[in-house]
Amino acid sequence: MTQKFRSFVIFAEMRTGSNLLEATLNGLRKVTCFGEAFNPFMMGWPDKDELQGITRAEREEDPHRLLNKLFDKPGHLPGFRYFHDHDPRVLDAIIDNRDCAKIVLTRNPLESYISTRLARETNQWKLNETETAIPAATTYDPAEFRQSLDEIEAFQLSILGRLQASGQTAFWLGYEDLRDSAVMTGLLHWMGRTDIEQVQPANDQVPQNPRELAEKVTNFDEMQADLHRLDPFALRKVPNFEPRRGPSVPSFMTTEAGRGLVFMPVQGGPSEMVQGWLTALGGVGGQYTQNSLRQWKRAHPEHRSFCVLRHPLLRAWDGFLHLMMNAKPELRQLMRDVHRVPLPADEALSDLTESDAESLFGDFLGFLRRNLNGQTTLPTHPNWATQSQVVAGFARFSQPDILIRETRIRTDLEFLCHQAGIDEPRLDRLSQETGPEFLADKKLAAAARAAYLRDYIAFGFPEGISPAA
Repeated sequence: MTQKFRSFVIFAEMRTGSNLLEATLNGLRKVTCFGEAFNPFMMGWPDKDELQGITRAEREEDPHRLLNKLFDKPGHLPGFRYFHDHDPRVLDAIIDNRDCAKIVLTRNPLESYISTRLARETNQWKLNETETAIPAATTYDPAEFRQSLDEIEAFQLSILGRLQASGQTAFWLGYEDLRDSAVMTGLLHWMGRTDIEQVQPANDQVPQNPRELAEKVTNFDEMQADLHRLDPFALRKVPNFEPRRGPSVPSFMTTEAGRGLVFMPVQGGPSEMVQGWLTALGGVGGQYTQNSLRQWKRAHPEHRSFCVLRHPLLRAWDGFLHLMMNAKPELRQLMRDVHRVPLPADEALSDLTESDAESLFGDFLGFLRRNLNGQTTLPTHPNWATQSQVVAGFARFSQPDILIRETRIRTDLEFLCHQAGIDEPRLDRLSQETGPEFLADKKLAAAARAAYLRDYIAFGFPEGISPAA
């Protein structure tokens, strides 16, 4: 017998046909599926509190003990079913085990949802040919279905991503495949059981509700209307080709004032002004590592953290000024030669008229759109990366307590200082920075929105700004 894998896991959800798949596998020699072994509410199957000599209490204390016990069957192919809400403590060990075959079983999520509701209401989870289905209809709940859809989609995307990142593949099955002998045979051959010439699907279970949805849902018309509002093909999704960013902990700054503040700066924002304000409060620290900042946080149990967001148009202008005055000459030359931003020679930059700056800034916004969409070979500079991606990078270490808009910097920092026990916040040192009057031009506003659409949607920025904003 040739055996490629030594164990398997079935990633599935309720009412996807996993019971039928398990029955098919358990009908084969030296193949055993131990049910929902890590379901928090049972041990493999309903009304069981022990599995392979491991009690439920022992599983709660150490789930890896049960995992090792299930997989320790030399010359045998053991496995179990794992759903998105099963014990997460064993998931890493399952994914990292290359000797464990990954089977992903899916079904139309609406059919699974309605089938689950019917099963709960009738308490009939399996049906054989000698039993009679309990006639029933259920009510579609829009919020409940959306939550179920989001949880299952997130779980499946997570599994897919982790398998891809580790160079593994899964055997994907649909609900309709489970009664196909050729597909079942292919599954076992893929797992290495080529000694089994043909696999016949289990025949001790029959479909419970082989009726059209209109007969199973009491508010069918309402369900149809609600489903029209879903976007299964993500037609309104904003593409994101921007690389992920790290948390940038060394750039964080702390103050001992009150119970402590942590400033998480977004480059291209009013960072220098905020850092000056923190310095005035006193007791500042910086250049942290993740470990040293965790120690600081432990020593300041009621601290607060924040970052300041700037309107994308103003932030793009700051990035343009950085390019003009602080960037390396080689980058400006690259802009001229490759990226369609016709900057004048460096020695003539100081002689630019306002009209010239407005035109060049429009070209720069066009470059930003291409750069953030992954259409250039130039890496995305932190000064013009999207703020949504920067904040997502922060969250890989710690999420800020509050996202402050620059337009409300005094109001919001006064509130935050009150929470942190800072009695004299010295907010007179803070003000909103302004840009040139031509930033109020509607064409520039539209170009900035095209480049930073994710930020406009994520943070609710208005499309335009006033000249003094």
